[in-house]
Amino acid sequence: QLLHPVLDESKPVKVLAKGLPASPGAAVGRVVFTADDAVTRGKTQPVILVRAETVPDDIHGMEVAVGILTSRGGMTSHAAVVTRGMGKSCVAGCAEAEVDEKRKQLRIGSKVIKEGDWISLDGSTGRVIEGKASTREPDPTSGDFATLMKWADENRELGVRANADIPRDALAARRYGAEGIGLCRTEHMFFAKERLPHVQRMIMACKDTADAKEAAKYEKERRAALLKLLPMQRKDFFGLFEAMDGLPVTIRTLDPPLHEFLPKREELMVEIAVMEAKGKRGGKLNRLKKLLEVVEGLHEFNPMLGLRGCRLGIMYPEITEMQARAIFEAACDCKKKGIEAKPEVMIPLVGDVKELALQKEIVNRVASEVFKKKGVEVDYLVGTMIELPAAALSAGEIAREAEFFSFGTNDLTQTTFGLSRDDCGKIINVYVSQKIWPADPFAVLDPKRVGRLLKLATKEGRESRAKLKVGICGEHGGDPASIEVCAEAGLDYVSCSPYRVPIARLAAAQSAVKRSAEKVYTTA
Repeated sequence: QLLHPVLDESKPVKVLAKGLPASPGAAVGRVVFTADDAVTRGKTQPVILVRAETVPDDIHGMEVAVGILTSRGGMTSHAAVVTRGMGKSCVAGCAEAEVDEKRKQLRIGSKVIKEGDWISLDGSTGRVIEGKASTREPDPTSGDFATLMKWADENRELGVRANADIPRDALAARRYGAEGIGLCRTEHMFFAKERLPHVQRMIMACKDTADAKEAAKYEKERRAALLKLLPMQRKDFFGLFEAMDGLPVTIRTLDPPLHEFLPKREELMVEIAVMEAKGKRGGKLNRLKKLLEVVEGLHEFNPMLGLRGCRLGIMYPEITEMQARAIFEAACDCKKKGIEAKPEVMIPLVGDVKELALQKEIVNRVASEVFKKKGVEVDYLVGTMIELPAAALSAGEIAREAEFFSFGTNDLTQTTFGLSRDDCGKIINVYVSQKIWPADPFAVLDPKRVGRLLKLATKEGRESRAKLKVGICGEHGGDPASIEVCAEAGLDYVSCSPYRVPIARLAAAQSAVKRSAEKVYTTA
């Protein structure tokens, strides 16, 4: 609460509903139902973006909104993760809220809230409040706060990094004491309007064919699109390296399924049907049909367990090549300007050492090419996310190739429990209320199963590579109880959203003091 606006509890409020406290702080604004409307209205007034659930291409609206409300999703849903990174208030999984995006209205019980109406959110408690509530601004630079953080840093053993994708968030993280970036999600960089067409052009050429000539043609088209993205990615990484001058920056290569960069299948089908019903013909209809063909070709029943992560880089190695080239060109450009770039390239969704070896070979080859061309070299690491039980159980083998591990505990929890993190709110509420689970496993790291995998993978990884650096980059990295599990597992650092960095620093110190006291007690 030291870092976010808070509700003025001295004044009465009317609570309409309660959802999950997905990202702390208070927000007051006018309701909008689309990301585009958020951008338009957000130029002149504060807005709260209300969605059934957010998707990656809502990012431009989320950036301008002061708060986010969703009727679906959990503590590690897209809305929750992104808003925590941005330091914005978010109430997610508010089951009482019926969002009608077509009519642009929100119904909570008998109350109907229309576009432009005022509402308030308390992301710290999950409350949705009618009208304009009063708020108080925090003072994170107070003497007491600075003193407390100084004491925490003197006593903690765990390092604390931040998850950040853009220089603005990286600078915020550094102000709050982050010691590097533990996760840069490169996919968020691809949704900008000037980039998305090139991404979609690349995806349109991701076609399977047994014909060698056709395969060569499609690869040429993919490389042409990626070449357009290269200078944009290079600029992104330069900005991050510049902001974190002298501190490590862990960059995850492209992770999400490709369909996330394309229009939704159902929306395309409706648009095509409407055009055909009106008797329209021509280029636009043909383009939409081709796009629908690609979307249907990429359709998967469970995309989070499908073609994503390192599997993308293995099937289409030119994607990894482009990103590696952008990383190392930016790092070399920084070095020439006196900026110390410390890149760490992280390959996601690895389950077998051979997957990592193939991707690492590409990264090392591209690094050598860039260093030769630029005439300078930088130190770098290549590692992987441990986010599958298969990876945790083969950590000893994977560590022969990986120079660092970073546990992606959002997905590791999802795959360990067999539970979708985006729509499991109802299940979790029942399980917690009936004491099947002590807490939401996506909010508080499960020590018995997921925590056991952390300990096992860390132990076996370091048996293969003694100096293996091990961290965590899931949202658990900002939760005090989860940080305790990380400390017990012997991790080197935790990484969390920028605005949770002070919490992580304090929790890491508390864990160190507790373990030190336990040692004294047991030896006395």
